[in-house]
Amino acid sequence: MKKIFLFFAAVCALFGCNPTHEDISNGGHISVDELKAVTSVTVNVDPNTGQNGNVITCKTTAPVNAKWTFTGSNGVSKDVVTYGVSKKMALDDYIVTLTALCPDGTMHKVEYPVTCQVTTDQLVKVYLYGENPAEQPPFTPNPWDMGQMRFSDFEGAYLPYISDEVYENLTTIIFDVAEATEDCKVAISNGWWGNWYYDTNPWSGSPKSVKAGLFEVTINDVINRECSRKYKDEDPAGGKDLALMVVGGSCTIRSVYYEE
Repeated sequence: MKKIFLFFAAVCALFGCNPTHEDISNGGHISVDELKAVTSVTVNVDPNTGQNGNVITCKTTAPVNAKWTFTGSNGVSKDVVTYGVSKKMALDDYIVTLTALCPDGTMHKVEYPVTCQVTTDQLVKVYLYGENPAEQPPFTPNPWDMGQMRFSDFEGAYLPYISDEVYENLTTIIFDVAEATEDCKVAISNGWWGNWYYDTNPWSGSPKSVKAGLFEVTINDVINRECSRKYKDEDPAGGKDLALMVVGGSCTIRSVYYEE
C-alpha cells in the first residue's frame, strides 16, 4: 500500500484549483451521504444483449481530491487519480473504490460493485516490442541478465522505457511467449539494488513459471510508484526501471504489449 497521506498531499496541489467540482458550502466538511449524492459509477450497456459492457465511468463533482481504485476478482488493484474517468476493462467483477480527501482533511471511502459482462469496446494492443517481426524478431533473453528484459532506453537490450503517463493507467504488460522450457522461471524487479515484486526474489522467494502462450505481469500501485520517474525524488525506491530476469531454463519472446 502506498504512503497514502504523502500521496494525497502531493495531489492536493494538482487538483486544488480544479473548478469542476460542486460547492457544497458546509465549511469544508463533507459527509459520506453528500459525497454519494454527487458521485456515480456506471457501466455501459450492450444494446444487442442488454448486458453490461466493459466501459466503467466514474464521476464526482464533490470538492475533494479523488482517487478511484479498480479491484478485479483476483484481488489486484489499480489507482487512477482524477475527478472523473472512463476505462475500458477486461471482463470481470470489479469493486470500484472512491477514496476522497475532503477540504477539512477528512477521508472517506465508498465502494461500488460493477460487473463487465460483454466486450463493447475492444481493447487495443499497444506494442512495446514485436509489432513488426521483420524489424523486431523474437528474442531469447540471456539468463541472469537483467538488462535483457529491462524497460529502459539506455540499459535495456530490447524493451523501451515506459513513460510516467503510460504507467499511470497501465494495468498489465503481456509477453507473447513463443516457446519456453519446462523449467523456465523469471523474477520481476526494478533492479539489482531495488525491490523484487510478487515474491519473486530468486534467492528467497518463488520466481514465476513461464509457459508458451501469454505471460502477464500485473502493474500494481507499488510497481507504478517505484518504476515511474516522477516519484524518484520523494521515494528512495522510486524512479527505477521495471525489469524481468530469466533465472531458470529459457524462453523466446515473440512480442510485448499492453492493452488500452
